[in-house]
Amino acid sequence: MATNAPTRTDMVGKALVVLRAIGSGPIEGRTLTDISRDTGYPLSTVHRLVATLSRERFVELDEPTKRYRIGLAVFGLAQRVSAARGFDGVALPVLRRLAADTGESALMSVLDGSHQLYLHHVHGPSQVNVIGDPGEGGPLHCTSMGKVLVAFAPAAVRDDLVATLDLPPIGPNAITDRAAFADEINRVHSLGYAVADEEHEKGIRAVGVPILASDGTARAAISVAAPSFRRSADEMIAMVPTLVDAARELAATLPPR
Repeated sequence: MATNAPTRTDMVGKALVVLRAIGSGPIEGRTLTDISRDTGYPLSTVHRLVATLSRERFVELDEPTKRYRIGLAVFGLAQRVSAARGFDGVALPVLRRLAADTGESALMSVLDGSHQLYLHHVHGPSQVNVIGDPGEGGPLHCTSMGKVLVAFAPAAVRDDLVATLDLPPIGPNAITDRAAFADEINRVHSLGYAVADEEHEKGIRAVGVPILASDGTARAAISVAAPSFRRSADEMIAMVPTLVDAARELAATLPPR
């Protein structure tokens, strides 16, 4: 749920919380009871909100299972946002070339509050690949793209995230100390890239760079990720120039926000 919880009369806010609860659930959908439990709203309130969302095609009901899933209206809006920002037509060809040049998976994400939102994932040519599902959220403190998005966020946003971001021990090498995280973000900003060495998940290494706007803040981030058995940390860092070239191309070709 959002940090600023909707008030009793804020039905739009409550509807959005319900929509997010459905969207973050399993692919097969969620029952009204599931949604009520996850949001903390009474079942009668959830029923009323879901009925409205269904009428407007933001959610759809699977009759046999009585489970609600995200509807086509959300998909349509997402496609319009993606097209407007150039994430499909511009970004995908660059990411495909990046995956081919490095031989590993290429990913792209944007800052979404205290998380990152994965936009694209392109498989590398190898059978074993690292996957980031588009549309899913991910942590900031233990991923290469997440660190980059924090390091190159506007100063006020960066400072707030460094001071308040949760630092759970997700992977074996995840940074969980506040001072160490602040040092890491300063280092990433100085170097212009970030490395995540088995911080998000055991056996996974990644390196990421920002796609910079004219003011030096990150519009998005891209990364290359690989299994640690196939790529050493030094080999991942050696991919930084290729990543920087791709980021510069995207910075020049993505339409203005």
